[in-house]
Amino acid sequence: MTNHTPLETYPPDFPVAGEGLLENCVTPMAVLDSSLKLRWINPVLHDWLGAGPRIWRSETLAVLDAKPPLLVDAAARAFAQRRRVWLREARVRTAPGDRLADLAFTPLDANTVLLEVLPVAGIATSGLRLSESLRGFAHEVRGPLTGMRGAAQLLQRRADACELRELAALIVDEVDRLTDLSERLLHAGTKPRLVRVNVHEVIERVVALIAAGVPSLHVRRDYDPSLPPVSADTGRLQQALLNLARNAIQAGAGELILRTRAEYGARVGEHPVRLAVRIDIGDDGCGVPACVTETLFEPLVSGRADGSGIGLALAREIAREHGGDITYVSRPGATVFTLLLPVQE
Repeated sequence: MTNHTPLETYPPDFPVAGEGLLENCVTPMAVLDSSLKLRWINPVLHDWLGAGPRIWRSETLAVLDAKPPLLVDAAARAFAQRRRVWLREARVRTAPGDRLADLAFTPLDANTVLLEVLPVAGIATSGLRLSESLRGFAHEVRGPLTGMRGAAQLLQRRADACELRELAALIVDEVDRLTDLSERLLHAGTKPRLVRVNVHEVIERVVALIAAGVPSLHVRRDYDPSLPPVSADTGRLQQALLNLARNAIQAGAGELILRTRAEYGARVGEHPVRLAVRIDIGDDGCGVPACVTETLFEPLVSGRADGSGIGLALAREIAREHGGDITYVSRPGATVFTLLLPVQE
């Protein structure tokens, strides 16, 4: 076992009764003081951070943060709000290299916080861990989709009104897109098929779909017509934007604001980019519930009793497939989800 910091480095008011429990716990743990320094770590965490001459005691939490200031902000919230704060799939710097872990920051008293590290198996960061039941669902829907496509094609040929033919064509296109999506769910890891895409054409396609389903919804547009095309899988990008729009509608939105802008010197995820396209989807719905703010993009997490918790997780997966990311700001009556997509040279 690697040498570790002795228990005498506990803060003076740390409960002595817990020393033996933490010492022998199989969960990697550390105690942070109010200056966010590692006052003590147990042997398991020392090994996880990397064996060797490095002494982790007295290091600041910021040293472990591969995506600053994520860890520091979470620990500060735990201190300030006197409650446990979770970080899902945080990237932690260790001696061998960056590793993923779920982190919990739990206040012990006014001057100390307990850090628990729950390593995440593998290095994938998509966040969408599809269960076998979901793959089974993808398999089962392929049959009905084939029937729907045939019926829509018949309507398209027999409809007299131009508007009806256009709606039938829309159904055919959407069935094709859903069939492609089900194939991707069945064969996870398939790379997107990238082409040069005008994002406004994709957004307008999404508007047509939601208008057909919710005709009372008021949509406002604020486009930057000078935006360059992006490299994207058209169907996947449409799915991500459609999921964001539907999320707004399900939150009670009566109005959507669709805004596009060029973002120079942007930071997308962990990487700075010279130019990115920003797509904002704003709504006047009830906002993101406080109980899910830290896990909103996790699969099977929903703020609604009847929600599946798949839509936002899939949207974020698609964004990251394209080298982009999704962020949001929210309060009741004003929520904006932002999709950033890097523009390739």
